[in-house]
Amino acid sequence: MRRVRYDRPGGPLFLEETPVPEPGPGELLVRVEAIGVTLPVVRKVTEAAEPIELGGEIAGEVVAVGAGVTRWAPGDRVTGLCFGHGYADLALLQDAMASPVPDAASAVDAVALVRSGLVALGALDAARPEPGESALVTAAASGVGHLAVQLARIRGAARVVGAVSDPAKAAFVRALGADEVVGYEDGSWGGPADYALDAVGGELLTPALAALAPGGRLVAYSSGGGTIQAYDLLVGAKSVIGFQMARIARGRPELYERWRQELWRLFAEGALRPAVHAEFALADAGKAHQVIETRANLGKVVLIP
Repeated sequence: MRRVRYDRPGGPLFLEETPVPEPGPGELLVRVEAIGVTLPVVRKVTEAAEPIELGGEIAGEVVAVGAGVTRWAPGDRVTGLCFGHGYADLALLQDAMASPVPDAASAVDAVALVRSGLVALGALDAARPEPGESALVTAAASGVGHLAVQLARIRGAARVVGAVSDPAKAAFVRALGADEVVGYEDGSWGGPADYALDAVGGELLTPALAALAPGGRLVAYSSGGGTIQAYDLLVGAKSVIGFQMARIARGRPELYERWRQELWRLFAEGALRPAVHAEFALADAGKAHQVIETRANLGKVVLIP
């Protein structure tokens, strides 16, 4: 089978032939039909001191199961987060990370919706939104952000502002339901928001906090780091909430599952529309990463083995 790897930090990515892995206890062997490219994996390729296994969101058909697996059988369609080699024709997926793909949905739908949607919905819940409030979403055209814009509206936001890195993304974000789209370099971010969902971090934390109304809540779920001054919190009685999906998946599986079911329900109703920027062949994984690195994507970037 084929899989993607690289030999040194920063790449390049290339295909190699490798034996088909055997599923161990609690594992599924999945014939991969779609792979969601994520910013954390792209960052690790360029920043990690040693090459990593390229994992991420996968969806496909179960072809074999390991010892102790009772929920799944060959032929089942599943999606989940793969911690090993996921950029491959076949990949190992932990039983606990797998969830079913509905008959009416494709593998591409699954990788565009589930993991990114869980992060978006989890960050939104962490903000404790109330109907009629206003929302600010950074990285509003990203794989997570474009779903967060829609979910904020679904959860009752009276006004949604999307912040983007490039003004060319404005039409896309407005089509998702945003009332206003602002650029990171703009002097004003659309007036006071009751809560903000920040996927960028770094230097954008300060303007995101400044865009909040008194008493506003900033949910930080980026791996981009950043620093906030305590005085900026005190002067407006604002708060910052950190959100990490792995903590929910490990510690509150019932909530994780409830969010997952909500996402598929909204998808089936047509209320939530995951967007795919482009589909790349497995051999073009480097090009897919470049789209994410340059922040050129409108929605999800997907690899198709």
